[in-house]
Amino acid sequence: MALPLDKLGTRYESRTAAIDPDRAKQYAAATNDDNPAYESGKYAPPVFGVVPTWDALAVTMAELITPEMFMMLVHGEQDMHFHQPLVPGRTLVSTGEAFNIRTGSSGTRITARIESVDADSGERVMDIYNTVFVRGLTGGEDGGPDKPDHTFPEDARSREVARFTVHVDDDQTFRYRDASGDMNPIHVDDDFAKSVGLPGIINHGLCTMAMTSQAVIMTVGDGDPGRLRRLAVRFSKNVFPGNDVETVIYDAGEAGGRKAYAFEAYSAGALVIANGRAELDG
Repeated sequence: MALPLDKLGTRYESRTAAIDPDRAKQYAAATNDDNPAYESGKYAPPVFGVVPTWDALAVTMAELITPEMFMMLVHGEQDMHFHQPLVPGRTLVSTGEAFNIRTGSSGTRITARIESVDADSGERVMDIYNTVFVRGLTGGEDGGPDKPDHTFPEDARSREVARFTVHVDDDQTFRYRDASGDMNPIHVDDDFAKSVGLPGIINHGLCTMAMTSQAVIMTVGDGDPGRLRRLAVRFSKNVFPGNDVETVIYDAGEAGGRKAYAFEAYSAGALVIANGRAELDG
């Protein structure tokens, strides 16, 4: 199975979409986040940034992922950089780029980068690095630049600063499907999930990521989403409805004048989010 090394560096046609105020509130509710900044309409939840950029990502990934890869595909990592807070009503112009390919002994990671700018001012709003993991695809060549690192710094383990728990409701995946537009049946159809080897429906990875963003903002961000400048995770294991997600946050020093934190999340005794990193303005 050939890797699309020739596509790396290609930028695809831009897509334009608004940060819809009502849908942003729906997204917050669908991730069990009652931050007043979302309900008031001041900000959209940070991870909601995947919604208005979805079309740009889909265009890019369609060029990188072949039909043969699709059944071996899982969402591996998500790294979101916020140059400005997400403000409801703002229109974004998002452009996707085929960023890099990294092969390994158990599979291959393929990363797309999405750059979003304000449609009116042209100012950068957000960059997203979306990495998928193609299980069993080995033996190819690497290509493209390294993406930003968010490996967990082991020396931070002695500096735990907070823990925060969010419950995953029995209807969580149905509410998240409606708010996000992610219609993958493994999240809402128990029989289908079992047909592909899962024990049952699983929580959306980005819903779990949104729960970790709530943990960061409410514990070390003074409840202010406008301070968050980076949120990165590696999806480690599945989360199932009916369980809690506990995020453990550690002091990771500073990065470029910002306060940096490392974090992990656990559910039902398993590490479900690894290599978490958050950066916040002072």
